Amino acid sequence: MKLPYGESNFKKVITQGYTYIDKTAYIARLEETGSHIILLRPRRFGKSLFLSALWHYYDVHYRDEFDTLFSQLYIGQHPTPLKSSYQVLFMEFSGIGVEGGRGQIYQEFDRKIAHALQKFLTRYGYPENTLAGVEREPSPQTKMEYFFRITAGQKILLLIDEYDHFANTILSQDLKLFQDVVGRGGFVRSFYETIKTATLTGTVDRLFITGVTPLMLDSMTSGFNIGENISLHEDFNSAVGFTPTEVASLLQPLTKLCQLDDEALLADVRRWYNGYRFNAQAEETVYNPNMVLYFLKNFRVKDCSYPEQMLDENIASDYGKIMGMFSIGNRDTNFAVLDDIINIGEVTAPQRRKFEFEKGFDRDDFISLLAYMGFVSLQRKTLSGDVFSIPNHAIQELYFHYFKVELERRNQICIPSNTLLQAVEALALHDDIQPLATEMQRVMQVLSNRDFSNMDEKHVKTLALTLLYQSSVYFIQSEREMNHKYPDILLLERSPYVVNYQHLIELKYAKRGDGEKGWEAKRQEGIKQVQGYLQLPEVAALPKLSAWVLLANGERVDAIKVS
Repeated sequence: MKLPYGESNFKKVITQGYTYIDKTAYIARLEETGSHIILLRPRRFGKSLFLSALWHYYDVHYRDEFDTLFSQLYIGQHPTPLKSSYQVLFMEFSGIGVEGGRGQIYQEFDRKIAHALQKFLTRYGYPENTLAGVEREPSPQTKMEYFFRITAGQKILLLIDEYDHFANTILSQDLKLFQDVVGRGGFVRSFYETIKTATLTGTVDRLFITGVTPLMLDSMTSGFNIGENISLHEDFNSAVGFTPTEVASLLQPLTKLCQLDDEALLADVRRWYNGYRFNAQAEETVYNPNMVLYFLKNFRVKDCSYPEQMLDENIASDYGKIMGMFSIGNRDTNFAVLDDIINIGEVTAPQRRKFEFEKGFDRDDFISLLAYMGFVSLQRKTLSGDVFSIPNHAIQELYFHYFKVELERRNQICIPSNTLLQAVEALALHDDIQPLATEMQRVMQVLSNRDFSNMDEKHVKTLALTLLYQSSVYFIQSEREMNHKYPDILLLERSPYVVNYQHLIELKYAKRGDGEKGWEAKRQEGIKQVQGYLQLPEVAALPKLSAWVLLANGERVDAIKVS
């Protein structure tokens, strides 16, 4: 297969033989839903390619190429009356620098507008002097007003990609600057007010906007109040992202070529990349398409092994976004949310459809923001709110990488990565857990003063997982259900790595006030639990398995091997 990994140009994907997952059936649904649509999804989720498909479908410029581009797709066989009927104005707002403050943001936003308008005028054969007219206008607002004057009477489709890209960055750094730029009286709001006017006069007949978060929707919809946000609508849960059926079709060539077990391969890909749900009533969760395409692109056909890194570095770098978001609002409150996500496994909050920063930014806002970014995903609704959890193993890995960074920052300590890599290597090759226990003990003695001041078993497990997740050698499972029993940690061999030992680890915490008697009681309790796990058929079937109890009291960590 020729995979469209990193490709967002629909025409290139179709005409150059790339594999394309057909999402064009949603075009008619969008038309039926409304004329001014907003669809938000996490970064690298296929939004730009979907928007490009809309562009090529509606643009009069591609009328003669319609059959070439769409004849094999659903919408080509079921076209709507609006196909190939618009001049298309395309704008995108990624890459705007914010380091220079408001002046730089204004200047680069203004240049983005000018470039988009001039490209449109050139594409559709408007007089040369209209390009100079755009250039003469002093602001984004007046440039748009000039543009709509000279295109009056035309019906335009306006497509906006990454509408909030720069705003997310501003907000993570400076709330006051964010409000100045996109709030009441800001130049971004004025820009959208011109679009509202153009929709009322009919010049902008249809509008489609994509982005990640609704951080700017309050600003945008205050001036432009006719957009319909379908991001949380059940009918559009799978409009972008891959469904299980679509992923199974992509994996099929690999299973044939490498004679792999279909179900086993699909289960692995599901654990790593699935789990996104944008409406509680949606029948199925979807996969992050960029992650799936990365896996397929980096699968080693030569020896039929998985990529060493199961997460694309481009997505992995996005965990810095989490760090930025933790500075919004109260950082300690946000850290408590992170603690709940990791230790309890889920958090509950009402899903925000937009944010109103004049009213502050609280815990529920932060959880909603994580959901829009794709760092948690909707599982179900309760009377007290929406329940969110980590969608998959790839995002869980990001959390534990970030949790290490946050622990270091908050406690002014260093947890050397090379020490952790060596500790996992000792486990994998030599069945030696002592280096891990030693590092846990060193870190725990510091953390017991603050973040783990009310330490219990869950904190011991969280620390162990945080240290283990710094290495990619093992597939890490936490509290996997096995016949109604839940071993704390399983370290399982994963392709392409080859290890001499897999491990089952049970974590126990003994209160210091209970003395040696309490210590010994916890030790025996842990040994008995592990012996019970070893009798389970699923555990007994694991080859090269070592079983351990890690017993801690906040100052001391002992490792006990169980046979």
